[in-house]
Amino acid sequence: MAKRVSNMNELAAALQPTMLGMVDEMTERVYQTLNYFLQRYYDSYTPEYYKRQYDFLRSAVKIEPKVKGNKVIASVYIDTDAMNSYYDATGDQVATWANQGLHGGLDVGNNTPHVWDDTIRNTVNNGELLRLAATYLKSEGFSVR
Repeated sequence: MAKRVSNMNELAAALQPTMLGMVDEMTERVYQTLNYFLQRYYDSYTPEYYKRQYDFLRSAVKIEPKVKGNKVIASVYIDTDAMNSYYDATGDQVATWANQGLHGGLDVGNNTPHVWDDTIRNTVNNGELLRLAATYLKSEGFSVR
């Protein structure tokens, strides 16, 4: 027997588990994509003059979905504060260079990804997250067009 919903608060409560699940899947996709481009960034250049610390490679953070009011919110980001072992560069600077396709501020002339922009291009801008959301809602029994 279907549960009866009498007002918007009851509707929001009924949809909450579905929204949490959907946002969790979308967050995981962005997190996986970011880690893919972080790895490609590292694979695109082998330094000759310094030993890598790998802080940037491990800098992706995923915050699990939480309900805030009538919204479900999650985050994926690069933790620039955790990158404290670089010489003469802040974590913010390292992340900025990586998003410009630079290694240590230098163009090393190869196919270096633009880490964050490529992540957004391959999840948000290409409609991947929208398709993922629609697929998830359909799997939960919702009609999606």
